Amino acid sequence: MKTAIVAGAGIVGVSAAIWLQRFGYQVKLIDRTGPASGTSYGNAGVLASGSIIPVTIPGLISKSPSMLLDPNKPLFLKYSYLPRLVPFLFKYLRHTNIEHVETYAAAMSQLLYDTVDQHKSLAKGTGAEKYIQTTDYLFGYDTEEAFEKDRFAWDIRSRLKHDFDILKGEALQSVDPIYKDAFKVIVVNRNHGKISDPGKYIKELSKYFENNNGEIVRANIKSFQQKDSMIVGLETDNGVHKADHVIFTLGPWSGDLSKRLGLNIPFESERGYHIELINPSKMPQNSMMVSSGKFVVTPMDGRIRLAGLVEFGGLKAGASKAPIELLKKNALKLFADIQYDHITEWLGHRPTTANSLPLIGRVKNFKNVFVGFGHQHVGLTGGAKTGRIIAQLLDEREPNIQLSWFDPNEYA
Repeated sequence: MKTAIVAGAGIVGVSAAIWLQRFGYQVKLIDRTGPASGTSYGNAGVLASGSIIPVTIPGLISKSPSMLLDPNKPLFLKYSYLPRLVPFLFKYLRHTNIEHVETYAAAMSQLLYDTVDQHKSLAKGTGAEKYIQTTDYLFGYDTEEAFEKDRFAWDIRSRLKHDFDILKGEALQSVDPIYKDAFKVIVVNRNHGKISDPGKYIKELSKYFENNNGEIVRANIKSFQQKDSMIVGLETDNGVHKADHVIFTLGPWSGDLSKRLGLNIPFESERGYHIELINPSKMPQNSMMVSSGKFVVTPMDGRIRLAGLVEFGGLKAGASKAPIELLKKNALKLFADIQYDHITEWLGHRPTTANSLPLIGRVKNFKNVFVGFGHQHVGLTGGAKTGRIIAQLLDEREPNIQLSWFDPNEYA
């Protein structure tokens, strides 16, 4: 039987493992802490097919200094990390132009447009279907001026055939009453969805994988064994694991590994936070992107999750207080009338490339190696499809998508 190792058990890795299993492969899934232990657990839970605008929009460079100095803005930096960050930032901020925004939007539209269907296909027959819901995804603007500053992004979505309605004035009364008068403009995005518990969803998928003769190994990958132009084994702290094919889906831990694969990718870990209001007295009806604070409110099973913000500080530093305090402040302002038992806090890491585009495909330096990482803020949204694409490529099937935008060999 054909064999494969998938290194990394977030949504991309679990998806790739299940699809390979369905294609007839014997698959081993290796992860240092087990399925859904990182970003795939702590994300906002939205299947956001319309999230096709990068963080690096025009004007970001001029805004960044004041945002860093204002504790009420959603951008944070651990200054001790700045010397290491500067080379990446230089390349990252070069993309703050409308031409790149247009390119990114076109590329990500084709990857994300069918996210709900992709997750349903992945979860079919696994028991994880119950966590997938088809819902609207709302963007809330506290002033009309704020919406107009974002108008270019909605014009791009419109040209790319994304379906949404812009509500103002009396039309806002038809939206979730929990938000009362919090917003002057709300954009209702259609054909979206959410995962009601991302952690349990991926663990359920992983359970299905194991029940179908898949193997999950909890281990740290130290290095790999190479013979000619193939990786023939992964050396871990619990032994060497061998297979015909190797897939790396290590998310924010992909930077050092990609260098060993001969890929010089400008890459950083972008830190994100969430808090959860446990057992709230009221629940929102839909997920809401609060534009002014750059965080997402999502109703989940037994709790409300507020997730988002951006902090640069690397993989090793502990959580900062300021982002958590800002999320708590925003929660108190937005949900002043809601009672809840307590608040939980979480810090995770997003894999971020300089051009914000993920890397999906075979590494040309190796005949049997594939990668899938770098989805930044849309890992859950694009993860099911990315895993399926990698499995198709490995099995020499032709994915119905243009992959040149995501080619890892651009960095070879």
